[in-house]
Amino acid sequence: MFNKVAELHKLCFPHRPWGADEFRDLKQSGCEIVASENGFIVWRTVLDESEIITVGVHPDARGAGIAIAMLGIMENEIKKAGAKKIFLEVSAENTPAINLYKKCGFVQNGLRPKYYDGVDAILMQKEI
Repeated sequence: MFNKVAELHKLCFPHRPWGADEFRDLKQSGCEIVASENGFIVWRTVLDESEIITVGVHPDARGAGIAIAMLGIMENEIKKAGAKKIFLEVSAENTPAINLYKKCGFVQNGLRPKYYDGVDAILMQKEI
């Protein structure tokens, strides 16, 4: 599983791909990973908060609702775990992701200047 997720991550994020060992380490550290042939989501829940670590959709499958479905699966799982809030950070240059998160009910609640190699990170959250 970790090799397949790493291969998909490389297609989604060619400028900073994660390897299978990184996904294995995330899982061993308590993260949840849900993956399909064309998409994946990784998150961590601590007490009543969940953090989205990464979401990716194969470039050829974007726009088909896969990310929305992955976010829905995650939200259902974290509700069962008792989470009340989801938070994440996203590059200010990643307009498609920002629009996706807004469409799914996330709101901006902060900014980390120059967090991604000189690019700001937008902090977002959603109360559930």
